[in-house]
Amino acid sequence: MAWDEWEQLKASAAERESSRMQLNGLPPEDRPNAGNPQGDLQVHQKDLAAIGDHAFKLYNRLWKDARVTSTDSAGTDLASQGFALGQALQHVSTRWDKQLGSVMDACALISNHMDFTRNAHAGDEIFIERHVSSIHTLDAGFDEDWAKRGEKNEIYGTKPTKGKD
Repeated sequence: MAWDEWEQLKASAAERESSRMQLNGLPPEDRPNAGNPQGDLQVHQKDLAAIGDHAFKLYNRLWKDARVTSTDSAGTDLASQGFALGQALQHVSTRWDKQLGSVMDACALISNHMDFTRNAHAGDEIFIERHVSSIHTLDAGFDEDWAKRGEKNEIYGTKPTKGKD
């Protein structure tokens, strides 16, 4: 293969490579937070705790106020008397209980997840703090300034003097 042919193949390969679609990211001008490397999303422990607390309170309120047990008994009573309204009321009550259960499950999931997230981030914070402090301790061990400037470090001992006993 001649040198010119090799250069031509390299140029055509580079041209094909530059015209290919890249799926590994957006160009900086198309990213909304390109100037901010950490992004716009920030979550603080106080925010997580507030969300979890609201979800927990909503769950308790739904448990206390949204369950309607009297509707079931009224539907059963009306159905036993031959009213079609009784079966309709029982159907509505059953659907209400299912939907209420779904909302309560979602509240419990949110509350539990916020507690988990808060604890996980606290654990991460402790891990990072320990890791950084251990680096500091290790770094102090490599400090060359154990002896005053101009003096020998005692750790290496003293040189024996020649000719003296």
